[in-house]
Amino acid sequence: MTRLGLYALQHRGQESAGITTSDGERLHSTRAMGHVSEAIDEASLGALAGDHAIGHVRYSTAGDSRIVNAQPILIDCVHGEIALCHNGNLINAAELRDDLVRQGSIFQTSSDTEVVLHLYARSAADTAPEAIAESIRQVRGAFSLALLTRDHLMAVRDPYGFRPLVLGALGDAAVVCSETCALDLIGAQYVRDIAPGELLVIGRDGQHSFRPFPPAQPSQCVFEHVYFARPDSVVFGRSVHEVRTNFGRLLAREMPVDADVVVPIPDSGICAAIGYAEAAGLPMRMGLIRNHYVGRTFIAPQQEIRGFRVRVKLNSVRSVLDGKRVVLVDDSIVRGRPAARSSG
Repeated sequence: MTRLGLYALQHRGQESAGITTSDGERLHSTRAMGHVSEAIDEASLGALAGDHAIGHVRYSTAGDSRIVNAQPILIDCVHGEIALCHNGNLINAAELRDDLVRQGSIFQTSSDTEVVLHLYARSAADTAPEAIAESIRQVRGAFSLALLTRDHLMAVRDPYGFRPLVLGALGDAAVVCSETCALDLIGAQYVRDIAPGELLVIGRDGQHSFRPFPPAQPSQCVFEHVYFARPDSVVFGRSVHEVRTNFGRLLAREMPVDADVVVPIPDSGICAAIGYAEAAGLPMRMGLIRNHYVGRTFIAPQQEIRGFRVRVKLNSVRSVLDGKRVVLVDDSIVRGRPAARSSG
């Protein structure tokens, strides 16, 4: 089920994938570079014992794109074995890392995520949930975490709720994931969002919710609705499809133009183009065709890779575009780069 859930979340990270399981005594882990289908094959999956698991697909925002930075990160310390998956950015990770190194900590990765585990290992708390609570109170930034010990699954969301994290149910089992589309794929039911600032501990004795942070003003990442999330997900309590479609309607009202056709840049620009065409009373046509064997270009780790993927990703349909006044609708321009110019 965990691997199936990662397939649904592949759009959130394409560099590496991994799964860690618990058999009640030990943790077992597999990680590899590449997509889920490449990184977690039948042989590696068969070596994972246990009926509790966490998994991760990585898009690097901190740390190199190398296997050592793949997640889940698994360690063994005075509190026992623990594996950690992280979605977000820790803005004080460098400061904490420098302090920990001066105190003798030895880091194995260049990822900001590892800081949390070093803080956890140094905690004098009596239980794993208490040690996690003590650790996460020291970090600042965006973090949605899934953690696995031999007998507990823990889910943590930063006090601002920057990134999504939801709780579902599959029979008697609890499921935690970034987006509801993963619940749909495995046949689980959405229960609720993990609340901003919540630490949820799931064990054989049920679910226990803690609030280790003082209250904070919610500050959700708008890019989840603009680009990151799948349109079939519900994020921050709202349908991603409906939000993006409404973006297009608003754009048509704010920026009306004389045109013949509305063309989306697939795939994440399609919903906004539908809304624009609807509000403007124009036809929408697929004037650009996407090669679906090329991954998402924004989350590729290097500019050279992004540039190459863009070139092979899209091709125009001349019968749709030739001689037409075109409204071209994209989700956003974040990594735009001016075209090279030659002189002579």
